[in-house]
Amino acid sequence: MGTGMLVDGQWQTEAYQTDEKGGFKRNPTTFRDRVTADNSSGFKAEAHRYHLYVSYACPWAHRTLILRQLKGLEDAISLSVVDPYMGDKGWQFSEASGAIPDLLFNAEYLQEVYVKADSHYTGRVTVPILWDKQKNTIVNNESREIIRMFDHEFNAIAKHPEVDFCPQELKPQIEETMDAIYNPINNGVYRSGFAESQEAYDEAVTELFTQLDRWEKVLSQQRYLCGEVITEADWCMFTTLVRFDWVYYVHFKCNIRHIYEYPNLWNYLKDLYQQPGVKETCNFDHIKQHYYRSHPFINPSGIVPKGPEINFDEAHNRS
Repeated sequence: MGTGMLVDGQWQTEAYQTDEKGGFKRNPTTFRDRVTADNSSGFKAEAHRYHLYVSYACPWAHRTLILRQLKGLEDAISLSVVDPYMGDKGWQFSEASGAIPDLLFNAEYLQEVYVKADSHYTGRVTVPILWDKQKNTIVNNESREIIRMFDHEFNAIAKHPEVDFCPQELKPQIEETMDAIYNPINNGVYRSGFAESQEAYDEAVTELFTQLDRWEKVLSQQRYLCGEVITEADWCMFTTLVRFDWVYYVHFKCNIRHIYEYPNLWNYLKDLYQQPGVKETCNFDHIKQHYYRSHPFINPSGIVPKGPEINFDEAHNRS
């Protein structure tokens, strides 16, 4: 998420890209190296070598925080958390409650970190970023690849190596599920919220709720998206669902139904939230502050609503 971009290492303020129908287009991520346990990639999984840059507000970054926490990598991989507000210069470091400054370079803006990795970088300045302190560069800024690395490549230094959210036998189904939810749901809320035409919005929001209805049905038959165990696909779904009623319903006009109006999705969401370690990765103040204040083209007043009152700790019926 970001309202500007770097062009040849220089910051430019510009709007999100849209297609000819006014539909939101997400730029692809560009740093795609891998950390590997056996060092076959040249980036070996080692304790204290890597640093993770995130925003508590961003669902893509949130996935990496969850995997870092649940695998027990908090001591091995250091962390910086940007301020919830994103202005004209993109993500910023601050002393705000919950934020953690840039421990590596004492940068003021995240864009500086991208330029340190590539002085001629052209592209969006997004979170998450996995940074290699040894080679002084960004290894990867694609959340889906970072969570797989945390899940599988760091087992030798993880406190919970026995936890596996992508077991070999389920891998094809997990990949297929993550693909299936990505555009209509994970990205679908943005395609609805950032649409610049009625046609683009109608298309995105209809597809979003068609797919939520579909997964509501799936979850009436099984506990999780890929069966009876929690997988990476569930964490990818979780970070969208946990923000849904707080921000997407109102701010992005995804208001056909609340998640709490879906019996299975709602109880599934509470089940995931109540897994040990997960709620520590959720910062609802950052989430609300970011969305309602950082998109003046959607919410010009920048007023952050008080509600809704949602209790993710109430009992679920998924067991």
